[in-house]
Amino acid sequence: MTSSLDQLKSTGTVVVCDSGDFATISKYNPQDATTNPSLILAASKKEEYAKLIDAAIEYGKSHGETVEHKVDAALDNLLVQFGSEILKLIPGKVSTEVDARFSFDTEASVKKALRIIDLYAERGISKDRILIKIASTWEGIQAAHILQSKHGINCNLTLMFSLVQAIAGAEAGAFLISPFVGRILDWYKKSTGKEYSSEEDPGVESVQTIFNYYKKYGYKTIVMGASFRNVGEITELAGCDYLTISPNLLEELYNSTAPVPQKLDSKDAASVNLERKSYLKDEPLFRFDFNEDQMAVEKLREGISKFAADAETLKDILRKKIEA
Repeated sequence: MTSSLDQLKSTGTVVVCDSGDFATISKYNPQDATTNPSLILAASKKEEYAKLIDAAIEYGKSHGETVEHKVDAALDNLLVQFGSEILKLIPGKVSTEVDARFSFDTEASVKKALRIIDLYAERGISKDRILIKIASTWEGIQAAHILQSKHGINCNLTLMFSLVQAIAGAEAGAFLISPFVGRILDWYKKSTGKEYSSEEDPGVESVQTIFNYYKKYGYKTIVMGASFRNVGEITELAGCDYLTISPNLLEELYNSTAPVPQKLDSKDAASVNLERKSYLKDEPLFRFDFNEDQMAVEKLREGISKFAADAETLKDILRKKIEA
């Protein structure tokens, strides 16, 4: 029988592997792959990736006057090395993340994104195969707008927890957005003490709303559900543009033959009651409406802090080796 994973792909959903581990990526034949500092940190601790760390160290030693400049150069090189290796295994795009410390600095985010694209170009990899991941802060969304409109660089707006962020991201012309399903569920479970079925999962409902809003108003930005806690969340979003899935859940879908009917269809969006709003050029309104969503505010802050901490841990590993 057809696996649940193949059934998911047949609903029109593009399956993306959320991993920095090359072996798992090649097994499930995803179209694209996403990475972040946490995933790269986890992968970098495995012996088979030691050669990438060593290469990044050598690169860093020859790029930069101070230790910190060398460490930054080594980290950028390491992220691009992982991305380059992943691109050998997939036909599509890989997402590479801008340092989360720049989440509130538009200019620094743009500068770092351009640097990442240059590093890929040095390896002969076209920007068409890269998605620059940026946190969905006001400043991050503005950076994505600049990168898309002025530089033709495709962006993945990550750490997205609200329709407010999604609307601004679409207006910015972002190639893709990543609403985080599981982290929304985590917050509601902790806040209410309630267990949620997949059908009533607030993270699933958030992506459904964003998907319908985009289709209703004709936005081309791709909706890619992310950060799943269970297979039920994934199958409830069958038909979504993209879904980025961790290896353990891909394995579960791969080994299952349970039916996966299509749940989301752009044809149904026209009848959904969703008021059109605009945020890209109205910072006060964006900040006010976003601030009204306690869950989104808390999870965005938490996500930025976690990614920044994991990037700093990676840098500590590189720093010790460079100084040695």
